[in-house]
Amino acid sequence: MTFNEELEIKVKYIESVIEKYLPEEKGYAKTVIEAMNYSIRSGGKRIRPLLMFEAYRLFGGEDDIIEPFMAAIEMIHTYSLVHDDLPCMDDDEYRRGRKTTHAVYGEAMGVLAGDGLLNYAFETACKAFDKLNVIAGADYNAMTIARAIGILASKSGIYGMIGGQCADIEAEDLEPEQVTDKLIRYIHEHKTAALIENALMIGAVLAGANEINLAKMERVGHNVGLAFQIQDDILDVEGTFEQLGKPIGSDEKNGKTTYVSINGLEKAKADVEALSKGAVNILKDMGDGNEFLEEFVIYLVNRTN
Repeated sequence: MTFNEELEIKVKYIESVIEKYLPEEKGYAKTVIEAMNYSIRSGGKRIRPLLMFEAYRLFGGEDDIIEPFMAAIEMIHTYSLVHDDLPCMDDDEYRRGRKTTHAVYGEAMGVLAGDGLLNYAFETACKAFDKLNVIAGADYNAMTIARAIGILASKSGIYGMIGGQCADIEAEDLEPEQVTDKLIRYIHEHKTAALIENALMIGAVLAGANEINLAKMERVGHNVGLAFQIQDDILDVEGTFEQLGKPIGSDEKNGKTTYVSINGLEKAKADVEALSKGAVNILKDMGDGNEFLEEFVIYLVNRTN
């Protein structure tokens, strides 16, 4: 089986997991639930739940206790995109080739859909507790699940993704010379890498990884996330609407300073390669080995969309 064939099978599995945990569209809250489900069903590569699942497998995880967390992290990622697209943020009307949530349901419902996804993500993650009594012989306890929920919260919050988003917004009001390489790295490390660290660490924790390996997975997530976002900046310069499903050149149009505008295309590409190689080298020395995960890291940072 080729890598692409295996990837397709795994993404279909993840789609089925996400679908299983989506809320029913009924009652007085039906509209916001429809907007939530519209947002999360809009496609994407399902990178974070896939990384979580593969990290779980890397350390020998076999049970389905990982599934609520796979759905939860995709809900958190999706809510961040819904809010990112709002008129008060990036004001984008298209994502993944179709209308954004606020463009379809209105700005107020877009805000509520993002809020709903964030809250429902933690409600979903907590369903892992329900599995404790039905997984016979598994080395799990409530504290393990609670720790995974803590990682989910911290890496998504003010010391993680939201902190990066805050710095990104404030950077828009700075003069170009004030937006330093250090600031750009902080934004990328928190706005993007933190959620990838999140995925890998939760997979490792639930599979019983020790503290040393947990720290290594956090480092892998840092490298992959930073490389992923630098590649995103590169694609905004070199990509096409057909490839990306959204307008290109938006950073330059909006006068936004990026990793590429500070460091240039050649250095940006070289850094992507170095970061991805560093991540793969760490993975090779951990757990039972996971060749697909190593290939997936390379795939992510060399993507064209």
